[in-house]
Amino acid sequence: MPRKKFEKKDFKKKNMVLRKRACRFCVDKEIPIDYKLPRQLTTFLTERGKLVSRRMTGNCAYHQRCVVEAVKRARFLALLPYSVTHSMV
Repeated sequence: MPRKKFEKKDFKKKNMVLRKRACRFCVDKEIPIDYKLPRQLTTFLTERGKLVSRRMTGNCAYHQRCVVEAVKRARFLALLPYSVTHSMV
């Protein structure tokens, strides 16, 4: 008995439109990326404390690098935790 060949159309979900997200920092130039704003930076972290990828946040490469740098600085100054076990809550 021959195996069934799977095609790309078999795996596509119907009525699903993929649209690339616009970088929120490119759209609104007034939003600062600063290590001194830990509440803003927590949107780029998971609940485990890991950084969220560009693909998930929709940031462009330039602004993602700025966010990563700001998160690392905030962690160094203990404004953000390195992991869940290091949180002060």
